[in-house]
Amino acid sequence: MFRVPSVVARALLAVLPAASLASTAMAGDKPKQLLLISFDGAGNNDLWQRSRDIAKRSNARFTYFLSCTLVIDRASAKTYQGPGQKPGRSNIGFAQTKEEARIRLGHVWQARQEGNEIASHTCGHFDGGEWTTQQWMQELTTFRTVLADAWRANDAGDQEPAGWQDFVRTDIRGFRAPYLSQGPALMKAEREAGFVYDASPVTRGPEVPKEKDGVFRFGLPTIPEGPRQRPIIAMDYNLFIRHSAGIENPSRSAEFEERAYSAFKTAFDRQYEGERIPLQIGLHFVEMNAGAYWRAMERLVTEVCGRGDVACVTHSQAIAMLPQPETTKSAGLRPVAPATTPSSGL
Repeated sequence: MFRVPSVVARALLAVLPAASLASTAMAGDKPKQLLLISFDGAGNNDLWQRSRDIAKRSNARFTYFLSCTLVIDRASAKTYQGPGQKPGRSNIGFAQTKEEARIRLGHVWQARQEGNEIASHTCGHFDGGEWTTQQWMQELTTFRTVLADAWRANDAGDQEPAGWQDFVRTDIRGFRAPYLSQGPALMKAEREAGFVYDASPVTRGPEVPKEKDGVFRFGLPTIPEGPRQRPIIAMDYNLFIRHSAGIENPSRSAEFEERAYSAFKTAFDRQYEGERIPLQIGLHFVEMNAGAYWRAMERLVTEVCGRGDVACVTHSQAIAMLPQPETTKSAGLRPVAPATTPSSGL
């Protein structure tokens, strides 16, 4: 049976979002089916608003793997330097203006207040597969430093929400590596940096998250997709590559949406009707193939997240809800109070 190590479970007390966790009561002899939707990058402000609206409408909570260069304005780009990189370089760019960055910071804070989770996707989105532990620590430390100073750096120090510094210091405990590129050096750096979980691995089908060396490992699963039901990582970018070779093809957007929805729903149903292993689906803040994969995700969460025996939750919430009541009780894990109505965050 899966056990929540007490040292990790206690750490989760600092990261559970301010929203009611769904009850872990059994549905017959089965636990609730957990569905974890996450977003990498978390840049486009229109998609921030859209994702937050989807979460509220569908009784879902999402995990956002934020890249920190997206809260640095282009004019200040050289204040950031990734490991082995020139100052001002980022594979995903920067905010175009301070105003854009301020709006994004507002979304980050509001999303958190609404019960969603903010996690780390590092800063410049570089492939760290060959990095040393020291280089990973540099990037992980830079992520927190940039966020801690973000309001002031974007000329809004007087608008920084109360609690922002504590949030940056203690509430960001999840991580996903750019390109899902990882290795032993990353594992050591994550432990040193205080992360509770890593969502970078890929697994052959859904698997229960496993603790390794003090950090939970959430794997993006491969799921069957398409006419021949070939396995594919349950992520929009992988679908985009398979469907249209990474080239936008809006004329077939409805077809690609249907294929993605069918793959997501079939994978969900297989667990819901079977072992109830948590299912994870990953997206980016880019509407590939004219939004096909976002629409497929929205259809899925709208259909299933309101069910009494389904919980659409963040990664931290999932750890707290996994069935090991004696361990979670001894570690002090508990549902927390509902969120208050969020302020504007600006």
